[in-house]
Amino acid sequence: MTLQIAALASRVGTNVAAIIKCIDDGLLDAKINIVISNQPGAPVLEKAAQAGIAVYVCNSDDYSDREAYDRELLSAVKGAGADTVVLAGYMRVLTPVFVQAYPQRILNVHPSILPSFPGRMGNEDAINYGVRLSGSTVHFVEETLDKGPVIIQAVVPVHSTDTGKTLMPRIQAMEHRIYPQALQWLAEGRLKIEGHRVTLLSAKIPSISLGSSGQGPMGPWMVSPPLEGF
Repeated sequence: MTLQIAALASRVGTNVAAIIKCIDDGLLDAKINIVISNQPGAPVLEKAAQAGIAVYVCNSDDYSDREAYDRELLSAVKGAGADTVVLAGYMRVLTPVFVQAYPQRILNVHPSILPSFPGRMGNEDAINYGVRLSGSTVHFVEETLDKGPVIIQAVVPVHSTDTGKTLMPRIQAMEHRIYPQALQWLAEGRLKIEGHRVTLLSAKIPSISLGSSGQGPMGPWMVSPPLEGF
């Protein structure tokens, strides 16, 4: 089933750009109906407009009530005919008003291996803790921040000289692969949620035990479940 996506982003929107590319390349069965930002002038809006995608600004500064803001946001998403909501660097916490309107149809990407280091500063928190491995998680969104069922995770090494700024490009490189992959599995109807566990139906079992990241220098065990063409 072709996903009808509303993408929510606050800043540059590199994951939105990656999703657009995967759609254009025929890897992802989806259409982005609208890109919405809470920040006027966010670079993601220009990227989307250049791709012929409708854009909308729902300025968070205009609302003192989070639920009122989310009701306006929800109206824009529904008005665009979206059946799936993609959070891509969206720096606001959704209220139950919004989350309950799209149960198991809101996805988020977070720059850490959840449940470790949730929240806005997950990448920096991991660095400050002194981890040797970090990465990214794509998960379904629930009402509790960064607690929804995990779909796919990618791991990247953390070097002793890393800062949050130097680590983030390594994490984003994997986000740009695992996020479209998770969406494609959703489009194929292959994600089964049981309790807090997501099962990938008809998964292609790799020849190694921990999944595969495909091409690249990071090794064969850095993504689970394994990528399928991304």
